[in-house]
Amino acid sequence: MPSIDLTPAADLLTLAEAARPGGPGQDLVALLAAVCDIESVSGDEGPLADAVETMLRAQPHLEVLRDGNALVARTHLGRERRVVVAGHLDTVPLADPPNLPTRLVDGELWGRGTVDMKAGLALMLALAVDLGRPGALPTCDLTWVFYDQEEVEAVRNGLGRLAQRRPDLLEGDFAIVGEPSDGGIEGGCNGTVRVEVRTRGVAAHSARAWVGVNAIHLAAPILDRLAAYVPAEVDVDGLVYRESMSAVGIRGGVAGNVVPDTCVVTVNYRFAPSRSVEEAVAHLRELFAGFEVEVTDAAGGARPGLDAPLAAAFAQAVLATTGGAPRPKYGWTDVARFAGLGIPAVNFAPGDPLLAHKDDERVPVAQLAPCRDALRAWLLAAPDA
Repeated sequence: MPSIDLTPAADLLTLAEAARPGGPGQDLVALLAAVCDIESVSGDEGPLADAVETMLRAQPHLEVLRDGNALVARTHLGRERRVVVAGHLDTVPLADPPNLPTRLVDGELWGRGTVDMKAGLALMLALAVDLGRPGALPTCDLTWVFYDQEEVEAVRNGLGRLAQRRPDLLEGDFAIVGEPSDGGIEGGCNGTVRVEVRTRGVAAHSARAWVGVNAIHLAAPILDRLAAYVPAEVDVDGLVYRESMSAVGIRGGVAGNVVPDTCVVTVNYRFAPSRSVEEAVAHLRELFAGFEVEVTDAAGGARPGLDAPLAAAFAQAVLATTGGAPRPKYGWTDVARFAGLGIPAVNFAPGDPLLAHKDDERVPVAQLAPCRDALRAWLLAAPDA
């Protein structure tokens, strides 16, 4: 493939103009590299939000509003239907050594955020500039949402904040969330619950351990139950969701010469969208009967929603253009928030979800333009056909 200049650039407007279909370079790769190279670990999205806001406010066809580091840009074309396209600005922390700036290797762009989910953001930025102008008028009104703090606790989520403060800004007939889906549609999402499972012992000097009770040793049955746990596979409206349960943290002890009197195992349960949060918590309490179980974070899942007319039409369009048949989304995404607002939603973007959050995160350059063009073609056609 031709050489591409990946020099970091905060001028997203110039790059987005070039990345439009029919633009002077159609350079989605440079746009994606620039978006990734503006580091935006959760809580530090300000510089990227500023750059995106500058780009959006230069578009006369968009009304732009900002709430903290979340941005909403809307067209007002008088269309009968409105489609919301949303994506989060933040990433998980960088690897050690850092996996930024991005680098292009054998047709893949490597670096933090390339998959989760700045490939989706690059498509959104290119199409936000393109669609709504004369000559590129979609058959529906569009709302573009760029928000902060998705990769952390649900209570900090910028889309959730918008839903509480300005739910009117998120109103629509259908939503597309730009989470990585390998160029196909991933319907719905699993729910997630994090709990702390606690044991209590008796502190003592480690030289006289027999007068104490070691709380870390008492945690062995918790780990045994997790190791023996067999995750369910659940058919929900034609898509099979695979559940998972993992210990994601353990802490205990105050010093190297003290028998610890407390130990906490943090467990994350990803459950099929046929379960409610309450049912998932009850399942955890049953599994860890005999131990203290405290819920620290929870978010419900979302059923596939592919029976909604707009969702079905979009799924057909994606299948026809990229060949991607609908699959389940195993990770939690903000399709669940849209489902909670009564808006059918799907996940759609380039990038292999299995590479999300990995140190070797990378996206095939060849996936970018087909995903952009599939979404653009559908938005320019009759979305309710």
